Amino acid sequence: MWSRLAEKSLNGEEITDQEAFDVLNCPDDELLNLLHQAYQVRKTHYGNKVKLNMIVNTKSGFCPENCGYCSQSRDSSAPIQKYRMMDKDTIVKGAEKASRMGSGTYCIVASGRGPSKRELDIVTSAVKEIKEAYDMRVCACLGLLKAEQAEQLKEAGVDRYNHNINTSENHHDEITTSHTYHDRVGTVSHAKAAGISPCSGVIVGMKETKRDVIDMARALKALDADSIPVNFLHAIDGTALEGTDELTPSYCLKVLCLFRFINPTKEIRVSGGREVNLRSLQPFSLYPANSIFIGDYLTTDGQESTEDHRMIEDLGFEIDVVNADKVMM
Repeated sequence: MWSRLAEKSLNGEEITDQEAFDVLNCPDDELLNLLHQAYQVRKTHYGNKVKLNMIVNTKSGFCPENCGYCSQSRDSSAPIQKYRMMDKDTIVKGAEKASRMGSGTYCIVASGRGPSKRELDIVTSAVKEIKEAYDMRVCACLGLLKAEQAEQLKEAGVDRYNHNINTSENHHDEITTSHTYHDRVGTVSHAKAAGISPCSGVIVGMKETKRDVIDMARALKALDADSIPVNFLHAIDGTALEGTDELTPSYCLKVLCLFRFINPTKEIRVSGGREVNLRSLQPFSLYPANSIFIGDYLTTDGQESTEDHRMIEDLGFEIDVVNADKVMM
């Protein structure tokens, strides 16, 4: 069955809903075979290379949105560090660290509904310096965008814009009500229209159904997102989803396989929550996925970057980076 799904995916054929459910319901004693077939799809398009991404959280907290998973939400009581927008020089300095760590993409993230004029000016000014100094992609994640803001980011040199759909359209109102699912899709569309590569992904483990997970993967295919971060909920005390613990390492791997079969040519990134949800099975995630975050996330700690480099090396994979000789191991 799994080899047939890999063949269909490689041939550009849609897998059926029943096949998608079969992947998510794969018996654990068949998981290695499922991973092997997802790897055949991944290897065809990306070989054994792994893309590295690093986040800088340029503004923390003070968000007016009510997203149930987020420690920066207006409704969250999580004890996080809060600060206003970093200055340009601090953002540029972060890019230098990302370059030394072998990151091919530097992700500039800021909390909030959307960027103010001042915040956008700081980001665009920083991006121009980063693009001149370092051979890396720059991804911005600043919330909801207007068309003219997307054009300003493109002009500054932003390569990619991230705005996750997070969950399915059907489940969206269970997660947040301060903006709509279509607001999120609209931002991705503005980025695409401006000529910026669209990045959009999901958070799995937020009390959604398997039907929702399948719908997420298909929605991202319809959006034609070039990069798809798959986050696994790291429930933070003080958020609406505090105490939620629905995931197992094997189920997380099945989700990644599903996303690879449905989006065979796209960058699938194992993102937030991989350390706490995949645990000792983290290396297996790189058989369906071809990209990871290194370093810390927005308000939670990641794995030591040296451990990520070692994991990639131990698998026999290689870091996909232009200046590989400059990578700090």
